[in-house]
Amino acid sequence: MSTDVMGVQPGQSPPFPESWHRRHLLDLESLSTEELVTVLDTAAAFKAATEGFRRKLTALQGKTCANLFFENSTRTRNSFSLAARRLGGDTIEFTSSGSSIAKGETFIDTARNIEAMNVDVMVVRHSTPGTPARLAQHVGCSVINAGDGAHEHPTQGLLDIMTIREHRGSCRGLTVALIGDIAYSRTARSNIWGLQKLGAKVIVCGPATLVSRHWEDFGVEVAYSLDEILPRCDVLNLLRIQFERQHTRPFPSVREYALLFAMNRERLGRAKKNVLIMAPGPINRGVEITPEVADGEHSVILDQVTNGVAVRMAVLWLVSGARDRSGGERKGRSPSEVAVPDFSQPRDGTA
Repeated sequence: MSTDVMGVQPGQSPPFPESWHRRHLLDLESLSTEELVTVLDTAAAFKAATEGFRRKLTALQGKTCANLFFENSTRTRNSFSLAARRLGGDTIEFTSSGSSIAKGETFIDTARNIEAMNVDVMVVRHSTPGTPARLAQHVGCSVINAGDGAHEHPTQGLLDIMTIREHRGSCRGLTVALIGDIAYSRTARSNIWGLQKLGAKVIVCGPATLVSRHWEDFGVEVAYSLDEILPRCDVLNLLRIQFERQHTRPFPSVREYALLFAMNRERLGRAKKNVLIMAPGPINRGVEITPEVADGEHSVILDQVTNGVAVRMAVLWLVSGARDRSGGERKGRSPSEVAVPDFSQPRDGTA
């Protein structure tokens, strides 16, 4: 399926794809290549149909999306809200501070009470890996993972891939490097699953304390020198150091990290002429990237933010549409779709 085949005109929603049956989006690891392409093509169609989100559609009219965020967020939360409204839906904004959770109510009870307000989709961000999958076992509405600990951030992975496709046409044959904090990055995990399924070669690069050799088991190349891999890379995705998830300092100083792994003007001069510079944000200028690179012609960081709205429009529409087609039952959910991952052992070999 491609946006050309869809033939979507401005103001017109795309036809619902027969290839999509999932009522939840919990990760990219379990998605097939066809499902990945379906989301990406649907996102491109919505971006065109809304003329860059300047026009509203009615695809989610009568639907309500609840944003349940138990961690701070700027881009993800706001783009999910905007995506729902651009499709004609309503939103409920929830934060744990000041809620009944502070009075002792469980997370599941809180979510089920919100669902009782006739909510159709819950977008969940939580510090504990597997929380969205656990929630999907207890509610009848659709659940979208907006980031669960260091596990996955599927819509971030999708918007990163959408941005690459827009600028390069395809991911197949490209070499994409994920630079920085691989051990604690949910963005890295989602990118790895999605990019490899679409034919890209993935390199993970950073300090040895944050990049385990165990990642080779997932088919990616592991590197510890940005300068060595730089000439081979078509895309550099610069990941923020997740200090809030770390128990010890993984390197002597931020200055030393920047000397070894920050993308600066000198390194940009040794990269491919058409290299794409990406960052999921929030960017730390002077740490993983210098200002002139972040704001330069190779940077597609703001394109990523724009495409985040398109991807989230697509995901909201697809999961709610699949729920409608299944009759919206509270029972009979696919065990494979809502299986909670096993986090008893670190997946990258780190402690």
